[in-house]
Amino acid sequence: MAENTNSSGGGNSGLAFIIGGLLVAVLVIAFFVFRGGLPGAEKKEVSVDVNLPEVSAPATPGN
Repeated sequence: MAENTNSSGGGNSGLAFIIGGLLVAVLVIAFFVFRGGLPGAEKKEVSVDVNLPEVSAPATPGN
């Protein structure tokens, strides 16, 4: 029986290409997130004012 010694080791090249593409996509998304958004997008100022009524506890019985 003859052994097959022709192993080029290229079986994982497709997986490496997919992982490389995902890494590039994550880096592009992170660039836009940490940079502050897409170019030309207007910045919006959000102001939140919360005024809640004062709440008192009910009286305890026996006092």
